[in-house]
Amino acid sequence: MVTDPEQLTLTVGTHRHSALAAGPESGELVLLLHGWAEFADSWTAELGALGAAGYRAVAVDQRGYAAGARPLDVDQYSVRHLITDVIAFAAALGHDRFHLVAHDWGGMVGWAFASAHPDQLRSLTVLTTPHPAALHRAATDDQRQFRDLGYVRFFRNPDGRAEASLLADDAAGLRATYGDRVPAELVERNISRLTEPGALTAALNWYRGGPATDEFDIPAGRISVPTLYLWGSEDPYLGRTAAELTRSYVDGSYEFEVVEGASHWLPEEAADFIVPRILDHLRRH
Repeated sequence: MVTDPEQLTLTVGTHRHSALAAGPESGELVLLLHGWAEFADSWTAELGALGAAGYRAVAVDQRGYAAGARPLDVDQYSVRHLITDVIAFAAALGHDRFHLVAHDWGGMVGWAFASAHPDQLRSLTVLTTPHPAALHRAATDDQRQFRDLGYVRFFRNPDGRAEASLLADDAAGLRATYGDRVPAELVERNISRLTEPGALTAALNWYRGGPATDEFDIPAGRISVPTLYLWGSEDPYLGRTAAELTRSYVDGSYEFEVVEGASHWLPEEAADFIVPRILDHLRRH
């Protein structure tokens, strides 16, 4: 029997983060981090499977996405603050060690967190997002990867052009980012939340909060924790070069698997494929 996830609120300083949870509170914590233009409910299928397997699975609406956690200052969206949020999420849930599962921008935070705080992680699972250093190398050496990341350079403009473009014609540009790979009902929920006053700007501030001189320089070092990396062969944004280079930055146990035929939105479009891999990875670590 499939049950709806529990709805939680995690308080982090002055911020209040909405979250979804499944599984027994006594289970090992699995913290799930969504990416850009997604919310905690992008993990609905994974939450159900993890909870049924006995884990305490919690997906959080992160900074900028939760209505109660939208600071106005762009500097508040630096990776340093996003890492601090992860520590606070786990603490609010009563855990000092946990498994981390992350997608897209959440994956960037996951790599950075794993390199800075390996002792807090039982394991790391990243979907779609290569190690930041691998992406930096690929964007420097591979012209196709550099072109495919043009949207990042556009999103980083602070002048409102990105917001206007994405929201024009009843948010046609924002809808198009999902590429018909995300269920229509979830897309509409995402659109509804991202068109709340200030919401889209807050979400785009994840791109704007990075280093001023290099949009691809995310602070992440070498990875020592057991790592599973899953990448969709039809990802239109993050290419094979960076995906394959990621191995060079992981010193611990490492598994890399290509999800053939899948695009960027692995939590929503490929749950049947990725859930067994995640469960196997967690059981072994």
